[in-house]
Amino acid sequence: MVPRRAYIALPDLQVIERPGWSQIITPSFKTGGFNEVSQAVLDEADADAVIDATIASYRDAGIKFRWAVAPDSAPADLAARLERRGLVRSTSLAMIRDTDLDEPPPPDVTVERVDAANVADYTQAMAEGWSTDPAPLAAANELVVRSYPTHRLYLARVGGEPAATAAQVMFERSAYLLGAVVLPRFRRRGLYRALVAARLADARASGLALATSHARAETSAPLLVKLGFATVCALDVFSG
Repeated sequence: MVPRRAYIALPDLQVIERPGWSQIITPSFKTGGFNEVSQAVLDEADADAVIDATIASYRDAGIKFRWAVAPDSAPADLAARLERRGLVRSTSLAMIRDTDLDEPPPPDVTVERVDAANVADYTQAMAEGWSTDPAPLAAANELVVRSYPTHRLYLARVGGEPAATAAQVMFERSAYLLGAVVLPRFRRRGLYRALVAARLADARASGLALATSHARAETSAPLLVKLGFATVCALDVFSG
């Protein structure tokens, strides 16, 4: 379930992989995104040293990052060790459902695939929704539109105004939904639901029968449950 290769090759992306370890570092993304430890299977003897060095590598560069503690992580108390170092814990649910959902958006809502013509609107709405710098997002989104047909971006509008964004990655056997955000002034109008339905329809049209996602337990996961997603497992995610 863990989408450890759902990233794109940004010019400054550093991928660190070895048996039991998967990490990405992207210095241009200071305030979030593209900086994560997604797999950590560590020996008890050197776990603390690896944890400290990894946290320091991000903090010294002034980068916000995430560390996902998946069911295959080790040592068994990895989550507790990260929490003791001041990282903030949240819970993410790995979820799955089939792509057979046929649901039109609300009358005033439209959902469109993002291309060169509307990528600037997508980036601006995404940056506003996540309260982050649009400059690195613009470079990443333009690269996706230009060179990554398996990575698809979606923009929802209300009355023609950009209101919400989302993305998904088309893998060989399933689609991975990620990155949905609705601007505060447009919430509770069915936009999140419309973006899920649009992505499932696109995945189904592409021949994919399954969709997966990692959803925050407190926010998006309850919405996905209402849309028929089932929980496979829970993960601790730490932010630093």
